[in-house]
Amino acid sequence: MDYGMIGKIEKARRYAEQRDRIRIDALSVTFVGENNDHTVQIRDNVWQCDCDFFQTRGRCSHTMALEKILEGLQGIPEYVD
Repeated sequence: MDYGMIGKIEKARRYAEQRDRIRIDALSVTFVGENNDHTVQIRDNVWQCDCDFFQTRGRCSHTMALEKILEGLQGIPEYVD
């Protein structure tokens, strides 16, 4: 492995540890379900999911799971109950 790559690996490790340096502007994720796949998106600081439950409730297991996974990152919409 060359020295340039070693430096990039170290920089990537620092970025991963400094989560406050990461801001999500837009994101699209596919959850592979037992029955159907579902797409969750964050765009303009708003959650969207194509599942039926989200369409009626504005929140679902897919968005809540992604919220937990991305917790602490800037640009992740927060739900207000």
